[in-house]
Amino acid sequence: MTGAVVDVVLPCLNERGALAWVLSRMPDGYRAIVVDNGSTDGSAELAASLGAVVVREDRRGFGAAAHAGLLAATSEFVAFCDCDGSLDPARLPELFAPVMEGSADLVLGSRQPQRGSWPLHARVANVLLAWQLRRLTGERVTDLGPMRAGRRADLLSLGLEDRRSGYPLEMFLKASLRNWRIVEIPVPYAPRTGKSKVTGTVRGTLTAVQDMSAQLKAAAAASSSGPFRNPASSEETK
Repeated sequence: MTGAVVDVVLPCLNERGALAWVLSRMPDGYRAIVVDNGSTDGSAELAASLGAVVVREDRRGFGAAAHAGLLAATSEFVAFCDCDGSLDPARLPELFAPVMEGSADLVLGSRQPQRGSWPLHARVANVLLAWQLRRLTGERVTDLGPMRAGRRADLLSLGLEDRRSGYPLEMFLKASLRNWRIVEIPVPYAPRTGKSKVTGTVRGTLTAVQDMSAQLKAAAAASSSGPFRNPASSEETK
């Protein structure tokens, strides 16, 4: 990794309480791109003062912020990470190792919850989603976490369209459709700083369910033509 430069996209909506810690955990050669998605707590100003590149995305939604960061990135390699302190950017070199070695096209950080980090309903929903994805795609996936790593040009080539909560799922599904080598690496998942915009509110939860359901429906329709790997060939679906 010596001399390598990785852009790290950090969607941000009122994350001032976690920003200093998150930015302090950036490995050498990793550049933070904080995408401010309408913060009112001074997050953008703090991020800029701490040396991060700040991009403003007025259109609300995780996907809108994440994609704005991807478009703003200039490095060959791009990572995505939450900006709430639940995930440690210091673990990113582990995710990038398979990409750098040429053994993976997309690496997902599989969240390993610590005490108090994940509400029970969110954990159950995640297990169910992973099960559905294994059945649909044949990929050995256990979590659809927000920490991930890949090459910028490849990620842009996916033509991602969702601009809300379905963005990470759309990325995974389209990567699988193209037979990308998708790998999971476990990463610690700590309690976040502040309240979650998704699992912490009824509206956020309903929006996420709606967005992901739309992505699954579209993928299921596509799979009827046979583009996915045969799920029966995966031990994970037995």
